[in-house]
This record gives sequence, C-alpha cells and structure tokens, in this order.
Amino acid sequence: MENDIFQLQYALDTFYFLVCGALVMWMAAGFAMLEAGLVRSKNTVEILTKNVTLFAVACTMYMVCGYAIMYEGDILLSTITGNGVTGAEEPATYAPSADFFFQVVFVATAMSIVSGAVAERMKLFSFLAFAVVMTGYIYPMEGSWTWGGQSVFGLYTLGDLGFLDFAGSGIVHMSGAAAALAGVILVGARKGKYGPNGEINAFPGANLPLATLGTFILWLGWFGFNGGSVLATASVESANAVAVVFMNTNAAAAGGCIAALITAKLLFGKADLTMALNGCLAGLVAITAGPDTPTALLATVFGAMGGVLVVFSIVTLDKLKIDDPVGAISVHGVVGLLGLLLVPVTNGDASFSGQVIGAVTIFGWVFVASLVAFSIIKAVMGLRVSEEEEYEGSDLSECGMEAYPEFTQGR
Repeated sequence: MENDIFQLQYALDTFYFLVCGALVMWMAAGFAMLEAGLVRSKNTVEILTKNVTLFAVACTMYMVCGYAIMYEGDILLSTITGNGVTGAEEPATYAPSADFFFQVVFVATAMSIVSGAVAERMKLFSFLAFAVVMTGYIYPMEGSWTWGGQSVFGLYTLGDLGFLDFAGSGIVHMSGAAAALAGVILVGARKGKYGPNGEINAFPGANLPLATLGTFILWLGWFGFNGGSVLATASVESANAVAVVFMNTNAAAAGGCIAALITAKLLFGKADLTMALNGCLAGLVAITAGPDTPTALLATVFGAMGGVLVVFSIVTLDKLKIDDPVGAISVHGVVGLLGLLLVPVTNGDASFSGQVIGAVTIFGWVFVASLVAFSIIKAVMGLRVSEEEEYEGSDLSECGMEAYPEFTQGR
C-alpha cells in the first residue's frame, strides 16, 4: 500500500513537473513574439532566428556540461543508468529527467533576455557564440552558488547568509539582464537612436499586436515558471502551495500592468501600450523571487511597485544612452533586484543582507564574465553588423530573407 502511494505521488509530481516545464518552454515563443513586435520590421527574421536557435543551443550546452556544473550531476550518464541527477540525499518524488527538463528551460529563459536587449545591431553568430558560453558555463556557475548550494569560489555560501530566490528573480532574470547590459555596452546603440545634442529618437516597434500576444504568452508561461518551482503537487500541502503561487503570480502581473499604464499616462500624457506590456512582465519578475509567502493583495502591491519602477528605469536608461530596444534590462534586471529585496518582507527565512550579497554576487559574476566573453568574441569575429547592413536590416544581411516581403517589394 505504501509503495502504491509512493508510485502515485511519483507519477503525479513527475507529470506536474513536465507540464510546468512545457509552459516555461512556451515562454520562448513569448519572448520571440514580444521581441519581433518591438523591433523594426527589417530585423524580424533575425530576431526569430536568434530565439529559435538560442533555445536549441541552451538545451544542448546545459545537457553537455551546464547541469553537471550547476548540480554536480551528469544527465548524460543518468539517462543510461537511471541514477538520480539532483544530488539530493533523499530520493526525489519525481523522475530525474523531469528535473533536468525543468531546469534547462530556465537556462533558455535567461538567454532569451539577452536577445532583445542587443537586437537590431549584433551579428547573429556572435550572439550564438555568446549563447554557448552563457548557457554552458556563466549561468550554471552562478546557479551552482544559489540553487546548487555550492560555495562561491570557496569563500561563502549564499544559503547560509539568508539568500532566497524561489523561482529566479535574481538567478534567472537579473543574470540575463546582467549579460544583456554587458552586451549592450560593448555593441553600442543603434545608429540614429541618440542625436548629437542629446535628443532621444523613438524607433517604434513594427507589430504591436505581436508584442501583445508575446506578453500574454509569457504571462501564461510564468505559471509554470513559478508554479513548477514548488517542485511537487501530489499532497495537500504542496497542492495548496501551488495554488498560492499561481494566485500571487497572476495578481502581481495585473498590479504591474495597471501601475505601469497609470505611470505612463502621468509622465507622457498618453496610455503607452509598450509600457503596459513591460509593466505586466515587471510585475511577474517582481513576484518571482517570493510568490509563495505574500497575500494576494501584497502580491498585487509588489507587482505594482515593479510596474512603476520599470517605467522610470526605461526612461533613465535611455537618458544614459543605454539602448535596449525591448526594455529587457529594466524589466529583468532592475525589477529583478527589487524582487530579491522584497522577499524578506513576507519570508522570515530570508535576510535583507543575504539578498543584497546574493544580488551583488549574481550580477557581479555574470556581468564581468559576460563582458570578458563578449570582448573575446568582438576581437575574434566582431560583434556588430556594418553600418550599411544595419541600415538595410539584419534580415537581409544575416538571413537573406524578409519577414514581410509583400510590403517591401520594389524598395
């Protein structure tokens, strides 16, 4: 009887893990649609190519070496022998391969954040070369210090300092933004984005319906992102925890959207759709570090804080001439930090100092390592397309095709 109960729990938890992983994988489509909608039409095909290929690269590199670095487990051998890959002392109540699948889609999410920030001017294969390094080494290293429980270069263990990040506001989102910032600094702004007298020129996205669809897809996928991080659902306790996480995730996204739209209206006098979209995502990022402990009302407030912050962050980065076409650094980096700092408000197991040290560790490592990686790639194969190719669009120069050929014939 006891064995039958365990088998049922194992099957249910494994199935839940796989479904949540599939939802997170669907976020790749959300990032692709969001970015394709917010860039100019002449760069759409290249954006889509990046998003499809980076997912494939992330899955392959994490299988080859990333998982082993992060969790001291070997997924290649485990698929042959059936041994666990989680490194836990107690046997897991879910299939080890399900754990790997759930983790690998998180890696791809972190890399997708970089894609939008460097859009419209970075070479396709230079970006993919960085994806190899990011998903195979940079992300797994910081993941080993956080979710992996290993010490930071033998100096200190973040968990012992009171660092908590339930589903990855810092571990996934801020790390992706840190890599994106390094890339943006080295590749520079798009031609014509900033004028000689300090003026900021708007480059409107080509397809806002597509960007809106991408946001809804990400909102949906986030239930798997946060909900799957409960790691179980086959008991009353875990089922209740999953329900709370789903409720708070949705509440935070709603709060972020409303707050961002109101903030944009007050600042610009217009209801800015792109700010509302980024407000939704900012609310989701803000709650990701701790969706399991707030009330629904607090989750809404936390999301609203993210929604307000992201509008001011996007405006500020533009003034600093940090050109981020989709606002990824603001949404995932600035608000990711906010999410980490909000955890101790409702979770007594986290300490404010631990959250700060964890944030500095994650950002410092990923930013510096990414800066080094991008610099090497720049020296070897270059980072940026030529001025002529940028003017023509990355679609033709990098991919040899256009996303909307009927509208550009005879150009």
